[in-house]
Amino acid sequence: MILELFGTAVGIIYLWLEYRASIYLWIAGIIMPAIYIFIYYEAGLYADFGINIYYLLIALYGWVAWKTGFTLTGKKKKSGELPISHTPLRAWPRIAAAYIAAQLFITWVLMEYTDSTVPIADSFTTALSIVGMWMLARKYVEQWWVWCIVDVASSALYIYKELYFTAALYAVYAIIAIFGYRKWKKMMQHE
Repeated sequence: MILELFGTAVGIIYLWLEYRASIYLWIAGIIMPAIYIFIYYEAGLYADFGINIYYLLIALYGWVAWKTGFTLTGKKKKSGELPISHTPLRAWPRIAAAYIAAQLFITWVLMEYTDSTVPIADSFTTALSIVGMWMLARKYVEQWWVWCIVDVASSALYIYKELYFTAALYAVYAIIAIFGYRKWKKMMQHE
């Protein structure tokens, strides 16, 4: 329970930094998964356990992308730091395909190789989180809507698994995701 409380506190700091579009969110983005690896393993949420390894890696990628303006084409933005932008239309089919592939694969792994009691719900939040973290690393404003869905579903899942502090954290995340979207939209207009 102490570890869960500490993870919740780091999660709140992370969200505050994300809301402000602060590059320092990536530091919290390294600490928080390190904590939740242990929490999710103990709770039998194996997909959430596994996704935290991805979170550590994407935090490093996000730090570099935000700091240097690195793009997927390898070209650096002229201004240096990556700007907030809309998700390009051409990216949505790839995002949807990545989500579907991740959902199917994770569900299969959880059903075949674990004793998970919630394989579909666990893989849903995990697959959507994969997409959301990539969108955050690219600084796409629509990532907030993805997180709103993930946060509502995760909150319900954590209540079911009796992780009440974490469920409360994700309920707060869902509310703040709405405000985060509005703030990033305003910030995007000023960039």
